[in-house]
Amino acid sequence: MPIIVDAHEDLAWNALTFGRDYTRSTHASREAEKGGRAVSLNGNTLLGLDEYLQGQVAVICGTLFASPRRPGVQAANDWGGPAYSTPDEAHQAYAAQLDYYSELVDENERFKLVKTGGDLEQVLASWEGDDAAKRRIGLIQLMEGADGIREPQEAEWWMERGVRIVGLAWTATRYAGGTNAPGPLTPEGRRLLSVMADLGLILDLSHASDESYLEALDRFEGVVIASHSNPRSLLKEPRRPERFLTDEMIRRLAERNGVVGIVPYNNFLSSTWQPSDGKAAITLEQVVAMIDHVCQVTGSVQHVGLGSDFDGGFGVDHTPAEIDTVADLQKLGPALQARGYSEPDIARVLAQNWIGLFRRGLPA
Repeated sequence: MPIIVDAHEDLAWNALTFGRDYTRSTHASREAEKGGRAVSLNGNTLLGLDEYLQGQVAVICGTLFASPRRPGVQAANDWGGPAYSTPDEAHQAYAAQLDYYSELVDENERFKLVKTGGDLEQVLASWEGDDAAKRRIGLIQLMEGADGIREPQEAEWWMERGVRIVGLAWTATRYAGGTNAPGPLTPEGRRLLSVMADLGLILDLSHASDESYLEALDRFEGVVIASHSNPRSLLKEPRRPERFLTDEMIRRLAERNGVVGIVPYNNFLSSTWQPSDGKAAITLEQVVAMIDHVCQVTGSVQHVGLGSDFDGGFGVDHTPAEIDTVADLQKLGPALQARGYSEPDIARVLAQNWIGLFRRGLPA
């Protein structure tokens, strides 16, 4: 069974908002949360330590996330989580999530922060052989929306504390246009890209507006990704078209040796799906179609991976029929094989494309 890399999971946000304990199994969390606030606002969890180990989920990009509090913008506190009005408030919210990840690895040896290429190799080595007791789950810290960086030079402060990937926007920030908020990079955004390139931070373009996305690719000289974005052309009249990538955006990212993380979330797999349709209406075939589309557009299997966005405002009832927990991402292997993908290509999609990119993008 190949290992898996998942480029987007909202662990800290859920832990601090709901007290969700990711050292428990998924099913233990569901039992503990039954009938509670977490389920009513964010659904039944898909994530837990036992399922990471069973599914061989070796590396996760754990996010730092909070929502801007602005008129007309769905805020994270609609799901019970933090929202901010000022850069200082964003900074505080993200810093608290950094502390969560530090405490998680201090209190449970199964988790390890990945800050360097050496850390990554240690995590990967732990999955070699049959000794399950030595396996470690690597956590790469990803800032989703850059408003927590109060001014561009402060990116260095965040890097010193372990952040390795920065996304400019969720909805619009002081730095860029974003989901439901079109617009170009701002002057501060252009300065931030320059600082990030100098520091060697990885740029995440998921959620960036089309204009900001394309300008950032022109300006930024470092490693680029789209951690959790599905192809726009496979969705007929999507509810939020700018949340997805056009074929041009996919090609441009591939030209920069970037990777796109596909999201197995029913609303991102079908523009007509409603919760009343039930899980059975969407299957892993739709996920495979998204993966295959990126491969066809780029002419290669080297630019696509997984970015589940699990526990990111939705639960198990909003995922394809075959998925009950994160461990079920392994079912994509047989589904891809049925589509004609070879074992080496399946390994690339499930993990190796991300691993190659992180080997390029992480400091030594």
